[in-house]
Amino acid sequence: MAQNITLGFHALVDAANAEVETVSVDDARALHGSGDVVFIDIRDIRELNREGRMPGAFHAPRGMLEAWIDPQSPYHKDVFAQDKKYLFFCAGGMRSALAAQTAQRMGLKPVCHMEGGFGAWKKAGAPVDEPEAKW
Repeated sequence: MAQNITLGFHALVDAANAEVETVSVDDARALHGSGDVVFIDIRDIRELNREGRMPGAFHAPRGMLEAWIDPQSPYHKDVFAQDKKYLFFCAGGMRSALAAQTAQRMGLKPVCHMEGGFGAWKKAGAPVDEPEAKW
């Protein structure tokens, strides 16, 4: 029997974008390095190893996000207990919208996500720690 998906991925992303603040790459660049903002990279580790990393960003894989944010979780990470703004990003800006929405619904605030993700960051010539060459 075929599944009947009634709420698709793009509809979920659209709803998330309606709920959370979206910042441009230019605005994110202006915030980068600020002691008031924590950049959260939710990409898979393989993406980081292939595409590079944003200097200073904290890597929180999307699959662990809820457990790492919740202070009652045995997997909680102290980075999510700071009184700072949290800027989420992924490769293209869709997963980060969902991640920021989830974080905001959990009570983390303030949160936002970066439009266009790491791909837009790189394209704009923003700082990147390039991956090590594979031999």
